[in-house]
Amino acid sequence: MAYDEGLAAMLRDDLNGRPGISEKRMFGGLAFMLFGNMLCGVTSQGAMFRVGKEREAEALEIPGTGPMMFTGKPMGGMVAAADETVADDDSRGTLMALAFAHAESLPAK
Repeated sequence: MAYDEGLAAMLRDDLNGRPGISEKRMFGGLAFMLFGNMLCGVTSQGAMFRVGKEREAEALEIPGTGPMMFTGKPMGGMVAAADETVADDDSRGTLMALAFAHAESLPAK
């Protein structure tokens, strides 16, 4: 599966210079990790953000987001974002902040 390199570059730019960031191929795409915990990524379906179950409802209020579906089932705590949502700096920034809040609550791997 191919993923949009433009979306990956946009997320990579947002994460540039932040400590603890690494990249890992997963879900047929590319995941960005914070100290080993998944933060966000891109798949053939677009961008995804791991916001955690406690922040999922807040993330889903952002226009252009929806449940992240994997093998036909929603993945709890993860949201998908439309290309237009990711292209919007404010929306992407909010999703990234929610993802960071979740990842920072987890122990490093």
